[in-house]
Amino acid sequence: MAKTDQITLTQTSIADGWWEGVLSGTDDELPVEAWHQDRRIEGVEVAKLVGKSGRAVRVPIAASVLSEGVQTVLLKVGDDVLASFTIVAGVPLEEDLRAEISLLRAELDLLKRAFRRHCVETAS
Repeated sequence: MAKTDQITLTQTSIADGWWEGVLSGTDDELPVEAWHQDRRIEGVEVAKLVGKSGRAVRVPIAASVLSEGVQTVLLKVGDDVLASFTIVAGVPLEEDLRAEISLLRAELDLLKRAFRRHCVETAS
């Protein structure tokens, strides 16, 4: 597998219930996963771009993501978060700060799981 520190995932659009982006820095077919509140979102598509380097990534915006408040979806390869997107629904928010806090919470949860797994692995 390619090193993920050289790989980027850049959003190109959100339309018709799909998040779309371009995976650059590798021509390998990487297992991109989408996660929302510790649940994996099924149906992520990764395809080679025609005539260009990189890969097209499409993530369905699952109905479970469309809930009141701020919802953050993490896009990962293994344990590395390459990108994220946030959806705000329901009562309008006065500030975008809540979206940032939601992203920080999601990343902190990811770090806690990785740290706990590391502790278990090194204790053996």
